[in-house]
Amino acid sequence: MSGTENQPITDLGTLKALAHPLRMQLYRGLCVARTATASQLAEQVDEAVSLVSYHLRKLAEHGLIEAADPRSGDARERWWQPSSQGVSIRDKDFRDAPERAAAHLAATRLFHRQRSDMYRHYLDERLTWGPEWNSATSDNESLLRLTAGELAELSVELLALAKKYDEKGRAAEAAGDTEGRENVALHALAFPFRT
Repeated sequence: MSGTENQPITDLGTLKALAHPLRMQLYRGLCVARTATASQLAEQVDEAVSLVSYHLRKLAEHGLIEAADPRSGDARERWWQPSSQGVSIRDKDFRDAPERAAAHLAATRLFHRQRSDMYRHYLDERLTWGPEWNSATSDNESLLRLTAGELAELSVELLALAKKYDEKGRAAEAAGDTEGRENVALHALAFPFRT
């Protein structure tokens, strides 16, 4: 991974490249695995290797992923990695034209649909995780009265807290502390609403 920060997506082409359902699955899978081959990812998403390879090349064309150092002696295997720690897509970068706003809305809906699917999958498997993991998970709702500035501040603090725990977990894993460590998805939504 050449970048350690989130890559801002501001152009329509990159947004559309990532907003393809299979590409987003592959990108997310690659972020979790950190490095993988098309064959490994194809097995995860239950698709043909040739199709996965095509979509990985599309993600690479837009700078979202890049070639990684080989992890095996097989020279035919091409390894991939995310080009940054993640991506950030901001509404303000797509408000300037109806087509850009519509693409941003469609992408956001796809991302949230996939996140909801991840959570539903966890709920369906919940009994297989055991009591310590089920007790550690959270499903909270807080109804707050905030200004737009306070909401922005809260969002920044939540992101910083998640980053702190990600760095802590990665450092521990790099030091060999892998016992009991699992992938964890943290989805935090914060938005205004009227009753």
